[in-house]
Amino acid sequence: MRREGNPEFIEALARGLDVLRCFPPSVGAMTLSEMATAAGLARPTVRRILITLEQLGYVRSDERGFSLTPRVLELGMAYIGSMNLWELTEPHLKNLVEQTGESCSVAQLDGSDIVYTARVAVPKLVTLAVTVGTRFPALSTSLGKVLLAALSREELTKILAEPSRSGITPRWRPDREEIDDALRTVRAKGWAVTDQGLALGIRSVAAPVRDGEGQVVAAVNVNAHAAETSMEVLVDHHLPLLLTTASAISADWAAWQARPLDTLRGTV
Repeated sequence: MRREGNPEFIEALARGLDVLRCFPPSVGAMTLSEMATAAGLARPTVRRILITLEQLGYVRSDERGFSLTPRVLELGMAYIGSMNLWELTEPHLKNLVEQTGESCSVAQLDGSDIVYTARVAVPKLVTLAVTVGTRFPALSTSLGKVLLAALSREELTKILAEPSRSGITPRWRPDREEIDDALRTVRAKGWAVTDQGLALGIRSVAAPVRDGEGQVVAAVNVNAHAAETSMEVLVDHHLPLLLTTASAISADWAAWQARPLDTLRGTV
């Protein structure tokens, strides 16, 4: 069946991507039966897809089952490279880490999740491991609140209807009234905080990154452990530094965006 009735939709490609997305981050290998169940597809279909992915180098198989290969990173890194996000944000994140002593990240919205696109971490005890490509439910993060607050009500309703693909069950699961109240506060302040809404022990503050048109295109945060950093320190000390960093990244983003097309082609 064509999804959403679009005659141009390639169902075989969609099924292949469904199978790739079946691999959870904490599981090294999955059997054919496990993958068929996770993808909601017939075993013969999944088997053909896995054989194709294996020949292309994205999947490997052994006695334990099927697992992803490092080649899948090319898919995500192609996006990061095309946007030049790491080169653009790295110096700013490193400077912010030096000033705060905390891990700092940049993320963008993907459906109802945030996806980390850049990160500079410090070796501290954390509840959840975070790397570039990690996704979390947007509502329960400061990064996500900033990004969701920039949407129209119609866009927000559509995104909230999408299920999270992060595999994480957040501690804070608000109803729509609570969501609207929280995002209204974010819009009024221009930044967002979360205090252990995603997982116990994690609190953070985030600010928007804007392009040359003033549109919110990403968010940057300072992440801390609740046992080490109070909300007062997070807001009174880290937030001003974060806002300065967000402004600097926004300026660089706008400058990058305004470069001539030939120059842009030379950087990707």
